Amino acid sequence: MATVFDKFRLDGQAAVVTGGGGLLGREFSRTLAEAGAGVVVADLDQGAAEEVAAGLRNAGYQARAAWVDVTRRESVAAMVDTALQSFGRLDVLVCSAALDPKFDPQHSGGHGSNFEDYPLEAWEQALAVNLTGLFLCAQAAVKPMVAQNHGSIINICSTYGLVGPDQRIYQKPGQPPQYKPVYYSVTKAGVLGLTRYLATYYAGTKVRANALTPGGVFNGHDEIFVQNYSARTVLGRMAERDELNGALLFLASDASSYMTGANLVVDGGWTAW
Repeated sequence: MATVFDKFRLDGQAAVVTGGGGLLGREFSRTLAEAGAGVVVADLDQGAAEEVAAGLRNAGYQARAAWVDVTRRESVAAMVDTALQSFGRLDVLVCSAALDPKFDPQHSGGHGSNFEDYPLEAWEQALAVNLTGLFLCAQAAVKPMVAQNHGSIINICSTYGLVGPDQRIYQKPGQPPQYKPVYYSVTKAGVLGLTRYLATYYAGTKVRANALTPGGVFNGHDEIFVQNYSARTVLGRMAERDELNGALLFLASDASSYMTGANLVVDGGWTAW
């Protein structure tokens, strides 16, 4: 008789992780591989994708790298073909690729645009990546999922898809104002709408769609930001980069077989206040 732990296994399955070379994408790719899936690590940064995939293969897991521009239909189709050609199927799609204006040391600067003057070009680019990208990835990935009558789509959302940004945490004494831009909240709210649409559209099939909503993940942020952010959470800290992995695997696997159209929030209590 199968145990609850068996339900978390992905042996014989295949997964695609967009943004697989990013902070969380690397974690998600490794988690799915450790659970037994063959993983396509897809990213606009092909070097990062190759690095992650090579590391997984060196550890004894099945992994391939794929370059993808999620705003281009033909590029997304090629990414899905990589999974089908490599593993013969596609069971899990994790849409982690997104424009995300972070405030860690690697992404310092460029946060000064207030709402009144926010550039139209930046808004349109974010819509293309954060929403159209998910639309195109779901369109391409769901076809083999429907054909094999099995699939799990996981769209990565954000607490700012649920509540408005607390702009106070980005301000520093004696420095010009910084803002989390408007596109981030709007596109992440749209992620939830798309997720629910997919879930209900594929009612009666074994294709499921759910969202995973992380809180802020620590990545070398400065002390002022960490203090500001942590004060807003019930647990009093930012997340570590591996603390979303359990939730991701739950949604990917049969452990969540009775869940679709849901949003799993892992935010340290940020939205519970």
